[in-house]
Amino acid sequence: MNRNQMKTKIRRSKKKTNHYFTKDHENAIIEYCKTNCSRKKTQIYVTMLQPAFSEMVDKIVFTYKFTTLPNIDSLREECKIWLMTILDKFKPEKGHKAFSYFSVITKNWFIHKVKKQQRKNRREVDFDNVSKSYEEQYLSTDQSWLTDKIQEEFWNSFYESMKTWDIDELRENDERVYRAIIVLFESKDDIEIFNKKAIYLYLREITGLNTKQVVNSLNKFRGMYREFKNEWENGQI
Repeated sequence: MNRNQMKTKIRRSKKKTNHYFTKDHENAIIEYCKTNCSRKKTQIYVTMLQPAFSEMVDKIVFTYKFTTLPNIDSLREECKIWLMTILDKFKPEKGHKAFSYFSVITKNWFIHKVKKQQRKNRREVDFDNVSKSYEEQYLSTDQSWLTDKIQEEFWNSFYESMKTWDIDELRENDERVYRAIIVLFESKDDIEIFNKKAIYLYLREITGLNTKQVVNSLNKFRGMYREFKNEWENGQI
């Protein structure tokens, strides 16, 4: 490795380093959750957690372009206060990293605000009875891009989760549908139409089953999907 390559590697390493949420902060959160002393909780929060949470919120707002939200400065402060109120809900014994947990639920908190704002925008557009072309332009913002990005993260994580499922006890039809879903995930970049009706058609073609059989198998997977979605939304993944 020459000198230029070494410099590039060092620069990249520095860029990925998380200076504001370290192992000390992870331990501080665990200590905060375990103690029953309100004075100690306050001390830990003020000296260790408040600065780290503040920077984490700011970075998430910038990274995911939540800056497009109205009153984003007020929302940032509101989110930081909210994080303090739900600190006790973190369960270290489950083995999750505190940084990952709080990053995900913070991101989801802002996503909720985005969706709320989008609903408000739609109501205002309907009320004003503007033209359809203007409505589409008005609602097409970076927030739409954000939603697509979050959905992609969700489905990629769900795909990785599906690959770990124990399928040894699945019935033949259920295993066919399971493997067909995996094929669809692996081929998603080559599929032009990806709506509900099209997915059923793809599953029928791949499995050789009829629609009723496909639906019956999908219903058996619904519980595992809901469990995954709940863990995702609560920052447990």
